[in-house]
Amino acid sequence: MKDNSVKKLTLAGILSAFAVIGSLISFPIFGSKCAPVQHFVNIIAAVFLGPWYALGIAFVSSLLRNLLSLGTVLAFPGSIFGAFIAGLVFKKTKNIILTCFGESFGTGIIGALFAYPLARLFFGKMAGDIAFYSYIIPFLISTIVGSVIAGVIILGLEKSKIVNLHLE
Repeated sequence: MKDNSVKKLTLAGILSAFAVIGSLISFPIFGSKCAPVQHFVNIIAAVFLGPWYALGIAFVSSLLRNLLSLGTVLAFPGSIFGAFIAGLVFKKTKNIILTCFGESFGTGIIGALFAYPLARLFFGKMAGDIAFYSYIIPFLISTIVGSVIAGVIILGLEKSKIVNLHLE
């Protein structure tokens, strides 16, 4: 049991570091910084570690990105909701495509809507008003790119029998 926990924590640390380093790969969309590597990591964590680890990894990597000035406070809603929902979806369905949709919905819709009050609080009323209308599309673009990459890699690993996740 202890050995399994150490392996999970090690993988969580590696995924957190990968998300932080991967945030250097980003592109601007409508005033938002889209970082698809975070969403890739969210799905990998959701599949291999579960919803709580995925949530923790998303939180830690968002915190580190902010501390290192590699992201904004919008990294939190832009990652934690999608990671957790993807983890729940995979836990229930064992379906990678549905897991990718869960990540995209959690980040692109729920996370974008939660970005509104954070943008108002940290960036002012005008930025908050803009955020309410303009973050859904950039968040969706970012999460769809990362989700597709993760989905293709996981399905490829499963098909080549490198990992066995008992997918549907």
